[in-house]
Amino acid sequence: MGRGKIEIKRIENASNRQVTFSKRKQGILKKAKEISVLCDSQVSLILFSSAGKLYEYCSPSSSLKDVLTRYQKSSGKKLWDARHEYLSTELDRIRKENENMQIELRHFMGEDLSSLTVQELRALEDSLQIGFDSVHIKQTECLNNDIQILKKNERILEEENRQLKYILHQQEQSALRELRDIDLGSNKKGKGYPSQSGVQPFGFRVQPIQPNLQQNK
Repeated sequence: MGRGKIEIKRIENASNRQVTFSKRKQGILKKAKEISVLCDSQVSLILFSSAGKLYEYCSPSSSLKDVLTRYQKSSGKKLWDARHEYLSTELDRIRKENENMQIELRHFMGEDLSSLTVQELRALEDSLQIGFDSVHIKQTECLNNDIQILKKNERILEEENRQLKYILHQQEQSALRELRDIDLGSNKKGKGYPSQSGVQPFGFRVQPIQPNLQQNK
């Protein structure tokens, strides 16, 4: 008894739909691989699930871009315009430049040098020397700038120090003048008043204790 014919329509149950998709996806990817190998044909398969997940297969001897370009030429349908082709070309160029720059960077870091020829090694050495000289010149310029800044700051500090010394000297002179004025005022006051006792000063002479030796003679 043969299997009954299955009606092809959307599976309403989400779980059953996901199981069916998983099974048939594996089957169609397997068929695409088999026909590519058995018949030496170019096969490109793109598959998106209902959740938006991408599944793809392309013949090992080709690429998706090659298959789409061939399809465009054979069918006469334009899959992309000239601008898209230009952007695609630019993207390939930038990607290639990036790869070359990554290789050069590894060479500058001393990695993967075994693949270089003698001429390439010499060119690399010249580039490194030029880079070293440029770094040395820039470093010297930075040091000179730092020295100039330090000298400028030193001159500023010296000027501020001179100003402070001048201000301090002026303050000292002012203080000395005030002290002299105070002393002069005190002396003038002492000479202008009489003695408090009212008695005139008198003199006296101290008599010697020993008799005069000359009288004894």
